[in-house]
Amino acid sequence: MRIEVVYATPGRQALIRVEAPKGCTVAEAIDLSGIQGEFPDMVIDPGAVGVFSQKVSLDHVLRPGDRVEIYRPLLADPKEMRKQRAARGAKKG
Repeated sequence: MRIEVVYATPGRQALIRVEAPKGCTVAEAIDLSGIQGEFPDMVIDPGAVGVFSQKVSLDHVLRPGDRVEIYRPLLADPKEMRKQRAARGAKKG
């Protein structure tokens, strides 16, 4: 079955198509893709992978056409960033 594995950094992104056996898991698909060789500094957090924007575990069994997404850690908390922008906006008024 054909699946895709994707990962992106601020400066680069990769989408790798893989022929995977039936019953392939997210972890196996990542290994098959060889994507870690393209991004040697990449650290895969077991809680930060998904399929089509839905978080899944590394042992999640894939279906044909699935896109495995490897998420990077956030550099800043989105809620905190919104608070800071709102505070800056309030000072301008």
